[in-house]
Amino acid sequence: MSMERTVKVTGKAKVAVRPDRIRLMITAKGEKASYEEALGQSAEQAKLLWECFEGLGFQRSDLKTVSFQVHTKYENCKEKGNWKQKFVGYEFRQELKIEFGVDNQMLAKILHGLAHSTVEPEFHIVYTVKDEESVKNHLLGKAVEDAKTKAQVLTEAAGVKLGKMISIDYSWEEMEIVSRPRGRMMALAASGDAVADTCEMDVEPEDISVSDHVTVVWGIE
Repeated sequence: MSMERTVKVTGKAKVAVRPDRIRLMITAKGEKASYEEALGQSAEQAKLLWECFEGLGFQRSDLKTVSFQVHTKYENCKEKGNWKQKFVGYEFRQELKIEFGVDNQMLAKILHGLAHSTVEPEFHIVYTVKDEESVKNHLLGKAVEDAKTKAQVLTEAAGVKLGKMISIDYSWEEMEIVSRPRGRMMALAASGDAVADTCEMDVEPEDISVSDHVTVVWGIE
């Protein structure tokens, strides 16, 4: 029995994408003696954050809740020579996000508002793109083209002809199309005072580099 002759090639692609969206991740947290107090405090923090963004022209629905947790907190203490865990209250943590077009003036206003909020939230900035699917599809197409080009080079060098495509193997892994600012950008964001007067930030986000691969099998004639 003759085995079908094939050529298996992995095509790779890499593209640089200019970000057109800012994703701001915000974390508010705290600790209270009772479960009810923890829920109440978290609700109050969310309300203050909503009001902050509404004051900047956003809709309440623009600020999305990513996660919310309340759990018990214990501390180790020593009683009569033995270490024990002592219940001290409830910790709460809620993560929210908001996205908007790349706008340095708006970003500066938001960071100033958060830095001076009584909530004292933690936050970090991520640059991304609005149409992620378009970027992924373009990248995948280039990977298939690369695989075909390599297969044609191999078969021509071997003195055979590239036949029909037999299979395509793609991992479908979740791809994150983001870039995270570092250095001076994050120092300005953390201080808040740096943008308090002018509400301007001279920031040019770097392009987002993304890559992917696909494995294709062709028959050989």
